[in-house]
This record gives sequence, structure tokens and C-alpha cells, in this order.
Amino acid sequence: MSIRLYDSKAQRVVDFTPRIAGKVGMYVCGPTVQSSPHIGHLRSALAYDLWRRWLTYRGLDVTFVRNVTDIDDKVLDHASESDPWWAVAYRVELEFTAGYSALGILPPTYEPRATASIPGMQELIATLIGKGHAYVADDGTGDVFFSVASWPQYGSLTNQKPADMAASADAETRGKRDPRDFALWKGTKAGEPASASWASPWGPGRPGWHIECSAMSRRYLGEAFDIHGGGLDLRFPHHENELAQSTAAGDPFATHWVHNGLVVVDGQKMSKSLGNSIYAAEFLSLARPIVVRYYLGSAHYRSTIDYHAGSLVEAEAAFTRIEGFLARAAEAVESTPEVEQTGAVAVPDAFAVAMDDDLGVPQALGVLHETVRQGNAALDAGDTAHAARLRAEAVAMLGVLGLDPATWASSTEGGAAEVALATLVEHLLVERETARSTRDFATADRVRDTLAAAGVTLEDTPTGPKWSI
Repeated sequence: MSIRLYDSKAQRVVDFTPRIAGKVGMYVCGPTVQSSPHIGHLRSALAYDLWRRWLTYRGLDVTFVRNVTDIDDKVLDHASESDPWWAVAYRVELEFTAGYSALGILPPTYEPRATASIPGMQELIATLIGKGHAYVADDGTGDVFFSVASWPQYGSLTNQKPADMAASADAETRGKRDPRDFALWKGTKAGEPASASWASPWGPGRPGWHIECSAMSRRYLGEAFDIHGGGLDLRFPHHENELAQSTAAGDPFATHWVHNGLVVVDGQKMSKSLGNSIYAAEFLSLARPIVVRYYLGSAHYRSTIDYHAGSLVEAEAAFTRIEGFLARAAEAVESTPEVEQTGAVAVPDAFAVAMDDDLGVPQALGVLHETVRQGNAALDAGDTAHAARLRAEAVAMLGVLGLDPATWASSTEGGAAEVALATLVEHLLVERETARSTRDFATADRVRDTLAAAGVTLEDTPTGPKWSI
């Protein structure tokens, strides 16, 4: 085994050697739950699901952490008096979870929320202040900033010089000593809800975006871990700032940095102004979820995917050819008693070589399709035994990629109705809790009656409402 990956910091493909033999600590920046997920979010989550599956197949014990940023300027911007920020965050988080589940993405080992990690963030901020790498604004706002000038290595992730960088846009310039300094703690502003504020040594407020991931990765993976992942758009400033604040605090932090490419639509970046954003729920309705997974995973994870109207049609045709061979071979084996069913086998060497080389899924799929071609040829020639062996190899490859139709039939697609039901019920529960918090008991009762009419029983407990069929 010799796994190699493209390290964004080193800007080259390097050998991957876990810090602890046999174990891998992996942290991936999850969603800021401000609005519904789009296909770019699905693609990013899938890229690291594939990495995780391959590392696991290679015999490594992977601890996979993906966070949820549930407090942020953007979350507050999408809230209103009748729809509190925490209700927005939870509702959108459920949408992300439903999208991940529909796509067959494995649940993380841990999925911490930012709002549950405030003490760790404050501890890290205090350390940075104590080391002279952060300061409290002297204008009385309670803001705390990281001092870029205090850390000579700043810019090492993206190979930039601080002198060439633009001002940080993650916070107002009030109280900053240097326009490039970024917020670690944001003092409460007038008009912000009291529920979005936490007590701190520097005054009430909430964390800056970047400090969240540094604190959560430290809590669940320790001061040093193997792989930090995320979308290419997060390299700067988010990941650059994470690296600076963690290493300035004395943590070794991530050994390797991995970034996935983005998704464009007809050659254009998705944006609300262009009206070309494709949301996850809409995208998953355009084809079978297993085909959507095949499509989003078929390009190399670092490449840009250019989606166009015929993309899923092409993916459906390619995947149907695979399914056709699996069904044809299974039928041939069953009708030929003298040929034994071939059990689980290892993936072909050529497939493993491709996956070991920076997760070369396109090349690995080439091996899969060649196996299907040879399998069909064997069936045409009446060589059922060889076809059975090739079918077992194809199933092994599909299993690694999370694309085994048999597995999906028994779990993911078979449970699609359950996923949909859970999403709808949880959405209604958030609506009910919001109504109860504003003493709108008529709406709360209406939601309860609607669920009861559908056969859903609610039980209010000290930890929140529980439901069952």
C-alpha cells in the first residue's frame, strides 16, 4: 500500500503516512447552515466520503469529523423575529443531512456544532492573546482580532505574502490595528438577538468563523491530525486563517491539506445573481440518487465539474450498462448450477493503483467499465465462470465507491421514503417549537394535529420533542 495525495500546502502529490500507524484523523469543513444546500455542497461531501471509504478499504481506522457552523453573520442575516436564527440553522441542517443521506454519504464519526463548542474557542482565543498573537480592540466593542503581523508564516498555505493581501472582510474595521487582521471574537452589536450572544472574558459576543474549526478539530482529533479537507473556495481566507491561529497557539494542526474542485453550470459559476444555482433537493429529483452519486463522483475530486442539461442522462446510460452486466451475470450463474457463486474478492490491482494515486476515480472507473466489457464478452462466449469472477470484481469496486446497487436497494434507496418523511417531520417540529417560543399556540396545535392525522405521535421531553409512527 502506498497512498499518495495532492497536498495543497506543498502544492504537489506526496506520500501519505498516517501520524499514528493504522489510524487516520480527518477534519472536513462542513456547511454554514444559512440556506439550502446546492450541488456544490453535495460534491464536496462526496469527495471526502470517497477518500474516507478508500482509506478504510486500505485497512486504516478513520476518525472523520465534519462540523456544522450554526452561528455566523449569514445565519443571522437569514433570520427574522418570527423565524429565529437557531430555527433557521436547524432546519437547514436537516436539509443538508437529508441530501447527504440520499447520496449514500456515510455519517461522520463526529459532527460537532459550533454553538456547542464555545468554551474551546474561548480557550484558544485566550491562548493567542497570551502569546501576543491576538488583541482585544481598544474601542470597547469587545472584538478580538488575530494579529497577522505577529505571525511571519501567515500566507504559507496559499503561498501569499501578507504585504500583497487585501484587507480582511470577515469583520468591520472597527478596532483593528491592521486591515488584514481577522476576527476571533465578535462583540455583540445593537439589534442582534440576545440568544446569539455568549459571555466571555472580553464581553458578550459570538465567535468569528475561522476560530470555530480550529477549536472543533482540536477537541475531536487533538492538537495534530492527518488530513484537513474542504472546498477549493475555502483555501483563503478560511483555511489560511485556521492554520495561522492554530499554529500560533502552538498546535501542529493538519499534516496535509486537501481541497476539492467546484461545480459550475454551463461554464458559469453558480450564483444567486445569475439565477443558475441548482439546489440539492432539485438535483436529486432529476435522476436516481445512485446515478447522481455516480455523476458527481466520476470526475477527479480536484477538477471542476461543468454541469449541463445532458450530464445526468449520460451518467444514467453509463451506470445502466454496469447494472445490466451485474444482472445478466447473476442470471447466468443462477441458471448454470455447475458454476459456483464467487464470493467477496479484492478490487483489481489496476483499480487499487488508480485509487492510491490521489484518489484517481476516473481511472478507477475506467477499470470498472473494462471489467464490465470483458464480463459481457465472457457471457457472450458462454464462459459463465469467468463472468462470475468479473462480476465479483465489479461488485468489489462498486462497494468501494459506494455504488453497489444491491446495497442501495436494501438501504439508501429502500429508505428514501423514510429519509423524506423524517425531513418533513423535523421541519414541522422546528415550526412548532418556533410557534411555542412566540406563544403562538394555535399554530403549534395545528402542527401537532397535522402530524397526528398522518399517524405521527409526539412526546415532549426535557431534551425536546420525540416522534414515532
